Amino acid sequence: MRARSALVYTVLRLLAFLVPLGILLLFPVFQELPWLAAIFAALIGLSLSTLFLRRPLDKVTGGLAERRAQRATTGRRTGAETDADAEDAVVDATRTDGPDATPEAPRA
Repeated sequence: MRARSALVYTVLRLLAFLVPLGILLLFPVFQELPWLAAIFAALIGLSLSTLFLRRPLDKVTGGLAERRAQRATTGRRTGAETDADAEDAVVDATRTDGPDATPEAPRA
């Protein structure tokens, strides 16, 4: 994913919300009920982004898909695998009679 495409998409989404919010807050009804203006602005922003921001969204998601495919082909280890290896090392270190022995239960 290119950081520029993600940044452009994020800025455009914010503008799709903030511009309608600013316009709606100019009306006296919404000055008394700003939460209602925020709801309408969110709906307008969602509609605008669905209609007009398809291409930037495709760039961002395409970049994410390429990065994920690259990670799968290179065999890069994920954080979960690293955590599992660390846990296995701790379990092996706490065993008393070699790698196949079970740890003793704590005595009360």
